[in-house]
Amino acid sequence: MMNETVMRHQIADYLNTGHNGTPSFALMGVGFNTLDENPNAQTDGKTYIHQKAQTSQIKNYQAQFPFDTDLIASQEAVMALYNIGRNQKTGSEAEMEYVRVELFQPHETLENTFLARKFKVAVAVTGISGVGGESVKVTGTLHGVGDPVYGSFNTTTKAFIINP
Repeated sequence: MMNETVMRHQIADYLNTGHNGTPSFALMGVGFNTLDENPNAQTDGKTYIHQKAQTSQIKNYQAQFPFDTDLIASQEAVMALYNIGRNQKTGSEAEMEYVRVELFQPHETLENTFLARKFKVAVAVTGISGVGGESVKVTGTLHGVGDPVYGSFNTTTKAFIINP
């Protein structure tokens, strides 16, 4: 078996842009220059009486997904993020569902289905900017709200399936 490096295009990102409780996952592709994952492990440390160095323990995570997009009006996911910042939405109006799909990990039996995690995120748009002659950029961070849900995602039907 060869060692294969996972490339960025092997991770697909989807944003639920649906309304009235009906999910509609839009691919976060065209327009997105970067969309990173920072688990941000939070540690708790203590130095016991017999130690010189601190003992650390992971106590929780504060997931963050910084993004940088070009403002492309025809791209549903880009426009959903832009509208949160443009309209200065807060609280639950600034929260969305976000799915990160690992295309390099196909489901054992289901076609077009891959391992995925679904996050509830608070969208923090930190910039809508552009200089003369260049495209407008929308930048910010998707902040994790609560625990992720583990499952699979069908890239054809765009349905998230929770692991049993």
